[in-house]
Amino acid sequence: MPNTPTPSWTVGDLTVHRVDEVPLPPATGPWLLPDATPELVAGQDWLRPDFADADGVLRLDSHSFAVVVDGLRVLVDTGIGNGKQRANPAWHDLRTDYPERLAAAGFPPDSVDLVVLTHLHADHVGWNTRQVDGAWEPTFPGARYLTTRAEREFWAGYPMDEARAQLFRDSVLPVERAGLLDLVDVPAEGLRIVPGLRLLPTPGHTPGHVAVELTSRGRTALITGDCLHHPVQLAHPAIGACVDIDPRRSAATRRELLASLAGTDTLLLGTHFAPPTAGHVLADGEAYRLRPVPPTAGESGPPVGADGAR
Repeated sequence: MPNTPTPSWTVGDLTVHRVDEVPLPPATGPWLLPDATPELVAGQDWLRPDFADADGVLRLDSHSFAVVVDGLRVLVDTGIGNGKQRANPAWHDLRTDYPERLAAAGFPPDSVDLVVLTHLHADHVGWNTRQVDGAWEPTFPGARYLTTRAEREFWAGYPMDEARAQLFRDSVLPVERAGLLDLVDVPAEGLRIVPGLRLLPTPGHTPGHVAVELTSRGRTALITGDCLHHPVQLAHPAIGACVDIDPRRSAATRRELLASLAGTDTLLLGTHFAPPTAGHVLADGEAYRLRPVPPTAGESGPPVGADGAR
């Protein structure tokens, strides 16, 4: 069991915990965001040292966020998972202490009431399930799993390669067969799930992608999912991910979202942002930058990877 405090932020009466899974290796940045060249990254001094190293290599992480909202114990995205057969070597057959970190944050798997999936990519659904006696079973048996109807229906009609079919077999279909997956329609103005938790449509990375807004006592936080992968996209919103389904829409979504957040006190929580993970969006010329906000409780940092990468 981890003995360091879980990084967390206070949003009104809410406490948002970052549950670390694994840092992503340095090769992730050039693959995922190929237009974020070292030269371009070097032009943004504010990215160093937290979000990029001295050579312009991006820092990226895999983690979830956990929060109690309106009496519900909520987990937003479930990372890569253990023992999953994945084409990406950084995600393949992991053996992390993520369940222990969940428990240390006060969210043992059996206690979770709601799992919100911003979208159905492999690094966001992996801990939906765990292997029990050779079969994949829901990790959170007492929870409802929630995603958008647009997201699920898109993938239902998508010609999947074997790698994507595998992730559905081990991380999505078992939840559906258990009757735990709920599909919701999210209008343009967003959808309130419970008081204090609203889904906002942020399409482009995938058609049904949502961000998660948390509100309490006049304070607001926004969990990005993959509408933003890295703070460099604040400085250059046109930079997209190689796996964006609709790159043009993804860029438009980023611009719209950042314009709505700039200069506000909304706390932006990046699903793949390296520590300190959170910040406020500031206008910076014709683009934006992130002013980091450290956790209000312990920043232990994510575990060191097998290759020593932070």
